[in-house]
Amino acid sequence: MSSKKSGFTSIQKWTLLACILASSLVFMDSTALNVALPALQEDLGITGTELLWIINGYALFLSALLLLGGSLGDLYGRNKVFLTGLGIFSMSSLICGISQNPLQLILARAFQGIGGALLIPGSLSILSSQFGVAKRGRAIGLWSTFSALTAVFGPVLGGWLAGRGLWRIIFFLNVPLSVVVFISTIARIPESRNPEAQKLDVWGAILVTAGLAGITYGFIESPKQGFGNIIIVSSLFIGGISLIGFMVIQRYSNHPMMPLKLFKSRTFSGANLLTLFVYAALGGSMFFLPLNLIQIQGYSELQAGLALLPMIVLIAGISTFIGKYSDKMGARIPLIIGPIITSVGFFLFSTYGITSGPGAYWTSFFISFLLLGTGMGITVALLTTAVMGAVSEDHAGIASGINNTIARSAGVLAVALLGAMVLYTFTKSIEGGIEVMDISKDIKNEIVIESSNFAAARVPDGLSVEKKVLVKELLNDSFVGAFNRIVYVASLLTLLGGLMSIIFIRNKK
Repeated sequence: MSSKKSGFTSIQKWTLLACILASSLVFMDSTALNVALPALQEDLGITGTELLWIINGYALFLSALLLLGGSLGDLYGRNKVFLTGLGIFSMSSLICGISQNPLQLILARAFQGIGGALLIPGSLSILSSQFGVAKRGRAIGLWSTFSALTAVFGPVLGGWLAGRGLWRIIFFLNVPLSVVVFISTIARIPESRNPEAQKLDVWGAILVTAGLAGITYGFIESPKQGFGNIIIVSSLFIGGISLIGFMVIQRYSNHPMMPLKLFKSRTFSGANLLTLFVYAALGGSMFFLPLNLIQIQGYSELQAGLALLPMIVLIAGISTFIGKYSDKMGARIPLIIGPIITSVGFFLFSTYGITSGPGAYWTSFFISFLLLGTGMGITVALLTTAVMGAVSEDHAGIASGINNTIARSAGVLAVALLGAMVLYTFTKSIEGGIEVMDISKDIKNEIVIESSNFAAARVPDGLSVEKKVLVKELLNDSFVGAFNRIVYVASLLTLLGGLMSIIFIRNKK
């Protein structure tokens, strides 16, 4: 397509290509990996706690450093910071792919998060800097559309690769794509920066990272070490104090990464509270859903990826046209209805128990995914609309960054807290179940040790066929019981999100 036909210059076309590919790296990596978690767990002998760290090691640094990444680009050059993030992300992806044990994978995932925190804000800021106001909306629309498409195909690709024992390719794919982005950016996209950029809020970044890390470590490790353990208590205390310190720094800093004055707007505060509750529900539940589908319900990895498609397609599809409704009628009513529909979808997950497998999909999990896709499709786009509409144009960039950070931080905290809850209730249920079984103490201890593997827990050898069946039923029932608690919490959180819309969000007059 010529520049004349598309309306874009050559530089703008290369900018679109680089930014779309860069965002696709992150979206594809995240959505594909969730479905591949059971395959990772089996190949590397990963425990339930380590599985939580593989997700949260990445998400923790991504959410904590996201706003700092945007500020670095404005100050030192968007291309420079963007390419630094790309380099860190691609190299750590390569290390993820060749990891031979859980620790290597967890550390590499943490560096992926650091790279992503430089990469994601840089992608959109470079796009905005190369397109004038007249073309910016169309460019961002194309960027959003392709991002949505990668989210659609991510679970299917991840499931297909994991089902063939090729989960490492999910990480390796990032390397050639990164090379294309690197060459395009270096050769075709001019450097840009914000001449009015302020100093970095280094202390804010340190404190929010320490806060999220302390709380995450405390909750993820608590089922194994106990809440009374001095390390766990100290971790939670340091995390809490650090987050309080972060809020104090933001209150008195001349250049805060999260200006608290924006929260004086009722709509801005309400939209971010809604974001906190909804994304906590989504992040926490979506970690455990693939484990349930694959390891308990008997879906293949590919079938699990395909099972998620109705939800993802509906989110992407509804988000594209719901904005037209809000332009005429306002965002308040949809932001009440959307979370309520989502809440019902989460609750229905608790009614399915252990199904007969993929053949029962259309009368069980499909219904919940349909409701989640509809509710989240209504909610997601309008959240951004409400946040951006609540602040002046001068603060639009930082407002969007804050909302994105809150969404990702909510997922980090939810996986940590709900993961701890699942580990605790799963283990306690198994301990109670085997207590009344006529099996040896050594076998009982072996079963309790196996419970640290979540749904991948295996039945020990040395039992009769009949007792193996009973133990397997106990393991499956215990996981489903713990999973039901997760979706009860998710249902409550999304209801609270709808309540925030009722209390705080007002339509623009």
